[in-house]
Amino acid sequence: MAKIQSRAQTESEDGLLEKPIAVVRTTKVAKGGRVMSFSVVAVVGDGDGRVGMGKGKAKEVPAAMQKAMENGRRNMFKVSLKGNTLHHEVSSRYGAASVILLPAKEGTGVIAGGPMRPLFEVLGLRDVVAKSHGSSNPYNMIRATLECLRKQSTPADIAAKRGKTVEDILG
Repeated sequence: MAKIQSRAQTESEDGLLEKPIAVVRTTKVAKGGRVMSFSVVAVVGDGDGRVGMGKGKAKEVPAAMQKAMENGRRNMFKVSLKGNTLHHEVSSRYGAASVILLPAKEGTGVIAGGPMRPLFEVLGLRDVVAKSHGSSNPYNMIRATLECLRKQSTPADIAAKRGKTVEDILG
């Protein structure tokens, strides 16, 4: 199984940013010879707090890429951001992949490796520090990162849960 990485970012006709994370070629040996298949993991976002991940499989790379992008559009959700960074530290786990996301000061940039960087770029996060532990499987790392982003809560959410005002929460 060979792994091909691509970092080409495209903007679709609907204004969404699309980035393929991993393109994987698999080969099955059948009676007539080798049969190749491709699977693509991609992220789609609007650069302003909405992001989604999609997976696509096909006999050719462009068809798999298109399926992944469509799947990502269907799975988009809104992430609450604090300007260009996160509200608070958060960690999550998916399979053997573990991810920690930390808010960063203005001007820090995206300090993240592997498949997390393109995810943050299409999401619109400009200042964040991320660390991954365990598995480096792109699919599991993206799922763990998306789980972290879903866990984000705003001071208004916490104030509403506690029956307090936002000023009481922020101190």
